[in-house]
Amino acid sequence: MLNDPLSDVLSNIQNASKSSKSMCMARPISTMIKKVLALMEENHYIGKPEYEENTRGGSAKITLIGRVNKCGAIKPRFSVQNESYEKFEKRFLPAKDFGFLVISTTKGIMTHYEAKEKRIGGKLIAFVY
Repeated sequence: MLNDPLSDVLSNIQNASKSSKSMCMARPISTMIKKVLALMEENHYIGKPEYEENTRGGSAKITLIGRVNKCGAIKPRFSVQNESYEKFEKRFLPAKDFGFLVISTTKGIMTHYEAKEKRIGGKLIAFVY
C-alpha cells in the first residue's frame, strides 16, 4: 500500500533519470501530483506528461529530458512564512537560484519564487533541482 504517492512519483522520476532512461511511468496520479508535474514541465525539468485515466487512480507517462539532478517530497510538511523562505532554500537546495521548492498556498500550488513575489506563505511539499 502506498503511503505517499507524491514521494513515490518523484523517486520514480529520479531513479529513471539516474538510469539514463527517456521515459518513466508513474501511478497513481492525483490532482496535486499533476500540478507538481506541471511545475516541473514549466521549469523545463521534464517533458509533457501524458495522462491515462482508469478506475485505479490513473497513470502518467513522463518524458525525461535529462535535467533532473534530484527531486523529492518534503516530510513533514513544514509551514513556511514569507520571511523564512531563505532558511528552507538553504536546507533543501544546493545553491542560490538553483532549483525550486514546491509550496501549497491558499492561492494554489506554486514555486517558492512565485510565492515570494506574491508575498504569501504556505506548506512545503517538494523540492526539485
